[in-house]
Amino acid sequence: MRLAIIQTKPSFGKNEVNIHTATEQMREVPADLYVLPELFNTGYNFATPDEVDRLAEKSDGATFRAMTGFAQRNSCYVAYGFAERADRIYNSAALVGPSGLLGVYRKVHLFDRENLFFKPGNLGFPVFELPFGRVGLMICFDWMYPEAARSLALKGAQLIAHPSNLVLPYCPDGMVTRCLENKVFAATADRVGRENRGEVDVQFIGTSEIVSSRGEVLVRLGREEEGVAVVEIDLKDADKKKINQYNDLLTGRRPDQYNL
Repeated sequence: MRLAIIQTKPSFGKNEVNIHTATEQMREVPADLYVLPELFNTGYNFATPDEVDRLAEKSDGATFRAMTGFAQRNSCYVAYGFAERADRIYNSAALVGPSGLLGVYRKVHLFDRENLFFKPGNLGFPVFELPFGRVGLMICFDWMYPEAARSLALKGAQLIAHPSNLVLPYCPDGMVTRCLENKVFAATADRVGRENRGEVDVQFIGTSEIVSSRGEVLVRLGREEEGVAVVEIDLKDADKKKINQYNDLLTGRRPDQYNL
């Protein structure tokens, strides 16, 4: 399969512009799956709950329609982050394809001021069967919790699609470990730029990347530029959990000895 990550620089609150810009970037390379950043359509640095409420969408809103249209025209799949208006407001990611919405993930581990605006996710960590393999979703700060990626691996994910808005510098190298300890691929799609909105100034680190199930960084984008990267991978490699004749990463687990 061809896997693409899209590194964007959204303008805060300009949903239509951000969706159009991302779609134009996606047109640059053909791929089977595109991964866009967290909150790619709205921007990240919200000032008030009212602002979040104004910019949030239902899972079948304008962003869904644009991404599904792209998927239908190009016979592909797209994972993207958005502020979801449901029973409450969630920091969510959707996976869409030619047939429409496959599912939604709501961010479980909220970071910093996200706790002021979003409710923690309540749908668990989903895995979706696509024509080219099994894809799981998590969002940004979820990477800090090994249980997130491990949950996806235990559910059979071969690839983790990881929309992000990274501020801390550790994730790009941390995802190498997540991939090694689970023998999965990961596509972390981050944004670039700065959002200085009154009292809060946020700088994003870019460095979107695709990591193999062997922990190899297959591609990593720069810290400041918008960009697109595409890699051809075989997700069957993620089914090889054996390290040697005697050690299998998943069957070798000892849950009876863990205090979780």
